[in-house]
Parts: sequence; structure tokens; C-alpha cells
Amino acid sequence: MILKELRISNHLSQEQLAQMSGLNVRTIQRIESGANASLESLKCLAAALEVDISTLNQEKFKMDKKSDNWKALPFLLKCWFVFNFLQTKPSRQSAARIELLGHVSGFTFCCMGLINEAALVGGILMLATAYLYHWLKYQGDKYGIWYDHESSKET
Repeated sequence: MILKELRISNHLSQEQLAQMSGLNVRTIQRIESGANASLESLKCLAAALEVDISTLNQEKFKMDKKSDNWKALPFLLKCWFVFNFLQTKPSRQSAARIELLGHVSGFTFCCMGLINEAALVGGILMLATAYLYHWLKYQGDKYGIWYDHESSKET
């Protein structure tokens, strides 16, 4: 079931989804961990997330380039994703890895900046890159354009 991916792509916490759907937080936790959901629970979740029940029962969440979300993405934002990821099928995992690498290396270089000013400048640039990728992840979630690869983890 792809409940967790749908919840995250809608920027909702488990508590927020529970409130919207009228279900208990523990029920949502159980469903996200793989427990079977009753038809009534599925109906409540589908209504809260504005999807079909069949969508909730999917095993993997896949977006393809022909999807409405990718088509609705503004042209400049499409170019921005392609330019930054150097691929036409960006994945959220690659954005998260680059963001983490930018934060770690930026912090390290900023610490080295106590000794050398050039390292401080490099650290600030790396931190700026990390925040750029954080923004790209936000935009990717907002427009729902991430590609899930077949080898990615299942829910």
C-alpha cells in the first residue's frame, strides 16, 4: 500500500491525516506498516487524500513522464530539474542524498574556515547548494513529479 508516500507527498503528518480522515493515529500507523485496512478505513483515507481506493491499494507509487503532474509542471521548472539532476527522470532519493552531502561538506568546510578563509567560502557555497536541493525536493513533492525506480524500497 502506498499510503505513506501519498501522505508525505501531500506534506501531511500522521496526526494531520488522522484528523482529516477521522481515523485514529494508531490505525494509520498500522496501515502504513503493512496491516490490512478495512473498507471503511480505506474510504476515509481515500476521501482525505482525494484519491481512489484502488490507488491506495497499489504496491508502488510510480510517476511517469506522461503523467498529468509532469505535464502540468511549468516549463522552466522542468528545465531546472533536468539541469540540476542531469537526468530527465529525477528521483527524490537522489535529491535527498545531494542535500545531505551539501550539508555535511558545507558544515565541515565552514569549520575549516576558522583556519582558512577560502574554506569558509567553499562551505557557504556547499550549504547554499544543500538549501537549493532542499527547495527542489519541496517543489518535486508539491508537483508530485518524482520517479520511483523498480529497485526502490517497497512500502
